[in-house]
Amino acid sequence: MSLPQPSERAFVPFVSVAAMMKLIHQVGLDRMLRDLADYIEDDFRRWPLFDKTPRVASHSTDGVIELMPTSDGALYSFKYVNGHPKNMRDGLQTVTAFGLLADVATGYPMLLSEMTLLTALRTAAMSAMAARHLAPQDATTMAMIGNGAQSEFQCLAFRAICGIHTVRLYDVDPAATAKAMANLRDQGLTLIPCKTPEEAMEGAQIVTTCTADKQFATILTDNMIGSGIHINAIGGDCPGKTELHRDILLRSDIFVEFPPQTRVEGEIQQLDDDHPVTELWQVIAGTAPGRTAPAQITLFDSVGFAIEDFSALRYIRDRLEETGLYQQLDLLADPDDPRDLFGMLQRARP
Repeated sequence: MSLPQPSERAFVPFVSVAAMMKLIHQVGLDRMLRDLADYIEDDFRRWPLFDKTPRVASHSTDGVIELMPTSDGALYSFKYVNGHPKNMRDGLQTVTAFGLLADVATGYPMLLSEMTLLTALRTAAMSAMAARHLAPQDATTMAMIGNGAQSEFQCLAFRAICGIHTVRLYDVDPAATAKAMANLRDQGLTLIPCKTPEEAMEGAQIVTTCTADKQFATILTDNMIGSGIHINAIGGDCPGKTELHRDILLRSDIFVEFPPQTRVEGEIQQLDDDHPVTELWQVIAGTAPGRTAPAQITLFDSVGFAIEDFSALRYIRDRLEETGLYQQLDLLADPDDPRDLFGMLQRARP
């Protein structure tokens, strides 16, 4: 008995880690960062169309596993992502992820993709896109506090999207700074390794904090932040994990993605529930002000939101045909008669 052969409708394009790396190099890292920023910005402009819910998180003493769903009514996406800081000690990634894009009308998946690399790119693109609206327009120098797996992507995104040309790097582990320095060599940046966070802050108009410890921490103290600075706080992203002293928050104009999620996971978990914040999509849509004065301290309290992953998956889907960097997975059952799934199974008996 011959086995039933899958039809075209049974296959879902899959972008593996190897294919994603080839895609990034084929498109070009700078272009891909700029493209992702534009896709995210476009989706933020139509923010009211999206289903929005805080991510579904399963916390443990070791880390967190999360699902991040959203839909614009035509497409649906979700991302599976973990955050386990202790993994690094065992030679494992702190963050791994994969995601799916589906057609709302049929419920059929349209794309399955690795998202460990893609999340690193979309996080960096999101940071720089927000800074495009919030940072001083003449900013040339960024302090990069925390030189782990995300740091190089952040530095290159701020160069490609915001024009930063000098980065001052600090990490509690000098080996992490040395790694970042080596990776960023010949990337069009002036790199300055620093021995303290205070040294890294010297002359910086933008400060990015991206540390991994799952705890309340004070990476930046109030006396380190002068007027006119933009803070890109991306390390505090779950309950009980922060990087900034509370007094910095009280001096800053705070911008967030989705308040119900950020108030639980972001820096503002340190503040009262009614402390005023501005949703970034409103700035992008022109319904709320961003940076309004040279001396203003702006803070993007970023925890990552599902719409950003939706944008990234939408971008990858749009690149599939031109790059061909995917494989077809026989993922969906497709019997000749939709009512006869059992018959399809029986025909496959050896």
